[in-house]
Amino acid sequence: MVFLIILKERLLMRKRIFNIAKLAGITRENNLLRGEALNVLETIDNVYVDIENGMIVEFGPFSATADQGDRGYEYIDAKGATILPCWCDSHTHIVFAASRENEFVDKINGLSYAEIAARGGGIIQSASKIAQATEQVLFDSAMERLEALMRLGTGAIEIKSGYGLDTANELKMLRVIQRIKDAAPIPVKASFLGAHTYPPAYQTNHEGYIQLIINDMLPAIHKENLADYIDVFCEGGFFNYEETVRICEAGKQFGLTPKIHANQLHASGGVEAGIEVGALSVDHLETMTAVNIEALAKSNTIGTMLPTAAFFLRMSYPPAKALMAANAALALASDYNPGSSPGGNMNFVVALACIQMKMLPEAAINAATINGAFAMDLANEVGSIAIGKRANLIFSKPIPSIAYLPYSFSSNLIDKVMINGNFL
Repeated sequence: MVFLIILKERLLMRKRIFNIAKLAGITRENNLLRGEALNVLETIDNVYVDIENGMIVEFGPFSATADQGDRGYEYIDAKGATILPCWCDSHTHIVFAASRENEFVDKINGLSYAEIAARGGGIIQSASKIAQATEQVLFDSAMERLEALMRLGTGAIEIKSGYGLDTANELKMLRVIQRIKDAAPIPVKASFLGAHTYPPAYQTNHEGYIQLIINDMLPAIHKENLADYIDVFCEGGFFNYEETVRICEAGKQFGLTPKIHANQLHASGGVEAGIEVGALSVDHLETMTAVNIEALAKSNTIGTMLPTAAFFLRMSYPPAKALMAANAALALASDYNPGSSPGGNMNFVVALACIQMKMLPEAAINAATINGAFAMDLANEVGSIAIGKRANLIFSKPIPSIAYLPYSFSSNLIDKVMINGNFL
């Protein structure tokens, strides 16, 4: 973990990366991509990239540059790599205290997500473990997970609370996320997800818990400036449409932008609630009606799809092709959490988007990079190859094409990862 802090703080001299077979994910204009525009991934062959103080300052065809060694730069041989911008994972729950493989076995034995939750498993089980853990233990374990994700190519991340379910433990989680923000060399965003489920003490008093969120948690979070977003799990048996809107509107009064867990298990009203409150994104979208698709496509809200959750829970996948046909703005994220998506490998997320959701490789990469950055308000900083953005870059092993990345989904095709101009 110490190396992450050093990496974040170190100033860099000018570097030139040469012998790049292909540079992919270039943006000339920093636009959120919608519909068919997701299928366009700008690339250049045989290029160089110049980096100074951790930022991309120049790139272009290598044949147009002077011979290496005549400018006093540090030269880095990419050895025929394809270089992409790092993944931007806009939906994770990587602060947790214990794994839940017992529930994995329960699912194999036929129990549903809802049945496990009803008997005290799921989110409630994670909440009990959070209550027992110290802030330091949570911080250390989350930083270990983050380091592993960075080595898999993640260069920006959003992290949610939501396993606290009372004021003290939600604040504990958010303070851990704040410490991660301060220590990590990549951009980190924090979401307050107190409305993840109703804790046992409020199972028959939903209004009491909503009042606790609005009148106790939100003022305390605001006082310490601990969150960027407010999130609600809008789902049958959790928070309904009206409750979701109320909680999001209360969060907005404290400067928090809404995000919504929407339409995972049912057409829950989550998409409509997100649009009504001006949510930055509505996330999951496994259960979408034609009306939901049309409404999302006509809105300014990003639809963030989490295919590894559908994979792990054996659910239907989000209808990516229909959403693209309607001209929706789509992102991909990992939903890394101990219950329904216990892994944050964005390379697998991209592969699943292609294999199971029939997205073209170019569309999946755009959804996992530039649109993921937009889903965290970070598009001016990360998500594409552009002058003035961070040099957070994935160096592939030699590959014959961009499509080979999701095609060869079981192979580790990452050679190196660069964060702020330094290799991990």
